[in-house]
Amino acid sequence: MGKKKKFKKQVKFGLMGRNISYSFSRKYFAEKFALLHFDNCEYVNFDLPKIEDFPQLLKDTKGLRGLNVTIPYKEEIIPYLDALSKNARKIGAVNTITISKNKKLKGYNTDYYGFKKALLPLLEEHHTKALILGTGGASKAIAFALRKLKIEFDYVSRTPSEYELSYDELTADVFKEYTIVINTTPLGTHPKVDECPPLDYSLFTAKHIAFDLVYNPEETTFMKKAKEQGAKIQNGYEMLVFQAEKAWRIWNK
Repeated sequence: MGKKKKFKKQVKFGLMGRNISYSFSRKYFAEKFALLHFDNCEYVNFDLPKIEDFPQLLKDTKGLRGLNVTIPYKEEIIPYLDALSKNARKIGAVNTITISKNKKLKGYNTDYYGFKKALLPLLEEHHTKALILGTGGASKAIAFALRKLKIEFDYVSRTPSEYELSYDELTADVFKEYTIVINTTPLGTHPKVDECPPLDYSLFTAKHIAFDLVYNPEETTFMKKAKEQGAKIQNGYEMLVFQAEKAWRIWNK
């Protein structure tokens, strides 16, 4: 569970996002603090209607030492930070922030690390190309991890730029070549569990991996439909655990 560090004063960590009552992080860290007897540590949800509310959050929250950042602020938060880690700068998105004693904010990205660790055990020799569904902050971390794994990729978008594919372009020939399909969109998240990316799911085969960053529900419609065609499926839970532990190590440095 990571090294035990004795914080002398009451300290707070938290998740910043919008509509985050479902949050994995709060439950995960509350259980972690209880298990490690970190009685002076608290993990709070900061549900912000808009990013402009962030400075007030900092001002109002005493003892804040670290934050996780989720949808839709992984990119919008960057102008508010004093520094970025090398990887966060390359990725262009932040999901972890450290807050020093003199209130300096540094942004990191642990999403790519979590995804890479969760994907690795599923990979076989034929998994050389991936489709990334969605182009938001999470997709940037996924792209960075795929580069590290030497896996080629293309983005798929409902409103594609000249460098992206549209969902209409995902033909049988494309699916034959791209055997990893990663959903980085929020489609299918509870309570809208019937939603899924607009693909022809009959194109999935036993050679495919269908990886969904969504973890609630445990098996999304995207995963279910891909599994019916024999694809290997994985939700975002393991990725979240790996990225949360990495964030904890960063906060404790």
